[in-house]
Amino acid sequence: MRQAELVLALIMGLVSASLMWKSAELPVGWIPDEGPGGGAFPFWLSAGMLACCVWILIRWVRNPTGVAADEGPYIAPEARSQIIVVTIALAVMIGLVHIIGVYGAVPLFLVFYLRGLGRHGWKLTTAFAVATPVVTFFFFEAALKITLPKGYTEPLFYPLYDWFM
Repeated sequence: MRQAELVLALIMGLVSASLMWKSAELPVGWIPDEGPGGGAFPFWLSAGMLACCVWILIRWVRNPTGVAADEGPYIAPEARSQIIVVTIALAVMIGLVHIIGVYGAVPLFLVFYLRGLGRHGWKLTTAFAVATPVVTFFFFEAALKITLPKGYTEPLFYPLYDWFM
């Protein structure tokens, strides 16, 4: 576990730095009368991720405690089947994005994950399965003006476009 923490922190740190480098090709600050530049969100999210990686490395060097001190395997053998199931479910969700769109695929995945794998109650599952696409729609489509794939459900969104855009 300790070795995996070091390797993953280094890899994620390099990925963060490269994402910051690439997103800095666009403006990363605030553009007057427009809002954040095209590279702002990826740059600052990557900067936050890089800061977390640096903190992990500092803790790794100083005094490992808890999970960081564990010399056991990174992935327990009994967890491998769950990882495979979640990986397959994510692949199915990504495939469904092209057919029923993000706003149909994400709730289906959340129902499978929360109710099927997590054994959570229907109230929590339904709340997340309904709230997540609604919040995502307003954040991306209405606030940021970034359209997400809708697949064959696109005509259902025309009234919302007329109302919010």
